[in-house]
Amino acid sequence: MTTYTPRLDLPFIESAQAQKHVTHNEALERLDIMVQLRVQQFEATVPATSPVNGQSWALGTTPTGVWAGHGGQIASYVGGGWYYITPGPGWRAWGLAEGVLKVWGGAAWNPVGLDVSNLNNLPGVGIGAASDPTNRLTVSAPATLLNHTGGGHQVKVNKASAGDTASLLYQNAFSGRAEMGLAGNDDFSVKVSATGGTWRTALTAVAATGGVQLHHFAQLVPGTAPAAPARGTVYYDDAGNVLRCFDGAVWQDLF
Repeated sequence: MTTYTPRLDLPFIESAQAQKHVTHNEALERLDIMVQLRVQQFEATVPATSPVNGQSWALGTTPTGVWAGHGGQIASYVGGGWYYITPGPGWRAWGLAEGVLKVWGGAAWNPVGLDVSNLNNLPGVGIGAASDPTNRLTVSAPATLLNHTGGGHQVKVNKASAGDTASLLYQNAFSGRAEMGLAGNDDFSVKVSATGGTWRTALTAVAATGGVQLHHFAQLVPGTAPAAPARGTVYYDDAGNVLRCFDGAVWQDLF
């Protein structure tokens, strides 16, 4: 009676056994299949029509034809016929068709590490920092480069409806100081804040007309500048026919 090794199920040569070369060759055939295991395809169900000696397939759960009844096994074409091996948990195999390394978990072949499918629908990505439920993509670095692949490059910020916000927010110590984008409507606006609490709209490009609105103009008698203007105040001097802006110290003619 032939006995087998406990892990790879290789047949032993017994004492006084006739035709010992048969048992020895069977063990070599199994080793030739299992060592550095590679398969033509994972989850294969339809037998190859012209298999080459030494090729192997990792069978799916319900293979057909000559593979029927060998679901989950390794089918190898050896010496003009099919040879079947049951993989053990932890066995690894390289799939030639898929170009991936997988490990047998006892019921299925599972990817080793990450493949392309593992990079979809991630809960978050942190580069140099940890992501969180709000900032699902977090980058902590001196700079971030978004490059082209031979042409242009667009950065898209999408919102669900007109009443939502799609904007870029600039912060100081995580406190907002400037924001530009579509904030609560479809007009493009630029807003600023000195504290992160009170915001002032500086400029609006109206979506319906394309017209540009400058906010916080001085209300004054033509030809008379405000007595104590805020830095950035703009007014039109009707007498001088010129648009002026206060830079914090003096009035500067714009045009």
